[in-house]
Amino acid sequence: MTQHPTDHTTRDSRRNVVVTGGGTGIGRATARAFAARGDRVLIVGRSKSTLDETADHPDIHTLPLSLLDPRAPQLIVETARRTLGGIDVLVNNAARSGFREIGELDEQDIREQVGTNLLAPILLTRSALPELEAARGVVVNIGSAGALGVRAMPGSSVYAATKAGLDSLTRTWAMELGPRGIRVVGLAPGLIDTGVGVRAGMPQETYDAFLAGMRPKVPAGRIGTPEEIAWWITTLASPEAGYANGAIIAVDGGLSVT
Repeated sequence: MTQHPTDHTTRDSRRNVVVTGGGTGIGRATARAFAARGDRVLIVGRSKSTLDETADHPDIHTLPLSLLDPRAPQLIVETARRTLGGIDVLVNNAARSGFREIGELDEQDIREQVGTNLLAPILLTRSALPELEAARGVVVNIGSAGALGVRAMPGSSVYAATKAGLDSLTRTWAMELGPRGIRVVGLAPGLIDTGVGVRAGMPQETYDAFLAGMRPKVPAGRIGTPEEIAWWITTLASPEAGYANGAIIAVDGGLSVT
């Protein structure tokens, strides 16, 4: 009998999920959402303390590690294999941003953004291919609605360029990896209240004023939450979404179509 993609009666429906940037914001909400579904999750991030705060569920495991470490791809895959049993879903979520114009960015800023946002997903996905192929798994790349199409992001040029590059990888990998049973999809969040501006060095008052100023421009009339984005990530990664491949979904309250 042909088995429908949503029929889990003959297999363990619990999946093994790796989420980078899992200590805060969207990564934290995503890890908790997968764990709430019964999945086993490995979260990767630079800060042990924030990872520990996220890991409030017995099925969330932590790996404090910078993605800029040359050993990171191999260590993440090995840890996932050891602690989870493999990788069914890889969420490339970790990102660094810099809210400054190009002339104000120093070389280290630029290299860290490109290394974290673009090079790290490339190297990690490549290293995870054997696990993903064995599982007929899913890669979810987290981009940015502000970098879609011909939109510009003054003050975030390098960040936007890396996110546009990640979208290109999503489309190309979908074609390359589809024959190997691996799906690749992208999610492009809009204005989400994750505190990223403060973590990037923006004073809290400035960040709050920025969100308040942007809120009226969003057709939905509000700022999104990390939990809303986590729902989309878990949904796109689910077997029920199995025909979605190469798609990049904007979840931004309609801002990208204004």
